[in-house]
Amino acid sequence: MPSDKEMLKNLIDTYSNLQRIKNADNVEKELDYQLTLVKAKRGSFGIVTSELDIKK
Repeated sequence: MPSDKEMLKNLIDTYSNLQRIKNADNVEKELDYQLTLVKAKRGSFGIVTSELDIKK
């Protein structure tokens, strides 16, 4: 289980990332970048969540 400090860091990171998306000149590009970062992070832990991706 994550420590309180780890959970706080994750919340701050999430908030910062959402602020970046909200204030980006190119929202779509920033959102794609944030998704790429998350996919890389989850991949480094061996987490496969591709079945959670919304298909159009």
